[in-house]
Amino acid sequence: MRAVTGDSFSFGQAVGGVRGVVEAVLPGLLFVVIYVVASMGGDERAALTWALVASVGAALVAVVARLAQRTPITQALGGLLGIGVGVFWAWRSGEAQNFYVWGLWTNAAYLAAILVSLAVRWPVVGLVVEAVRGGFADVAAERARGGETEASAGADAPDTDESDTHAPGADGAAPSPLAALVAWRKDPELLRRYTLATWFWAGLFALRLAVKVPLYFADSVGWLGTAHLVLGVPLWGLVLWLTWVVVRGAHDGRTTGPASEPAA
Repeated sequence: MRAVTGDSFSFGQAVGGVRGVVEAVLPGLLFVVIYVVASMGGDERAALTWALVASVGAALVAVVARLAQRTPITQALGGLLGIGVGVFWAWRSGEAQNFYVWGLWTNAAYLAAILVSLAVRWPVVGLVVEAVRGGFADVAAERARGGETEASAGADAPDTDESDTHAPGADGAAPSPLAALVAWRKDPELLRRYTLATWFWAGLFALRLAVKVPLYFADSVGWLGTAHLVLGVPLWGLVLWLTWVVVRGAHDGRTTGPASEPAA
């Protein structure tokens, strides 16, 4: 979501670059292509085995390559875990369409969470974007880096909470990063923008479910795999861009929240 807070939007950066796209797409692409081709021979169990092996192999290669190059493995490891769950369910059931069932459940969970956030007027895009703008993610990452800094932060936790409580009312005191997660809701324009952007994400997950669930129950593995690819990275990038369009300039001329104070 950092991509939507910048002055310009880069689709490549938003989806993790060429390497990120390959890591996200290749396992699923190999699965559907190999399964469809191999199943033409009539042995669907063997076709499923080859497809699962190829999918897991691609995900493992991505993780090993990042480890060897000492680059961040979060995206590749997340992909491997997701593939692993799909492989487990598909292999255990013997049904190729169950390779995608984990994605259906996670999309349904995301959609439910987003709809709840809209219903209570706490649009989740606002929470995420303001957390990024307020430096909340950076503070959490810095405290998680370990060593004496982490130990010190743990020891000072009670004092930090107390200072956060009093900081907004103290002259010259730095406001708590957590304040940014609340302050934006007092601005009707920000609330309107973040609500609209959150509806884009609700639409993304709803569209995926509307297309893929009927294909799942129809046992149409080829079309289900195709829909999984088309409604994956391309749709994700489009919704990120739409979010950026709505969020861009949201804080121009505003002083709401701690994130705007350093720029003043």
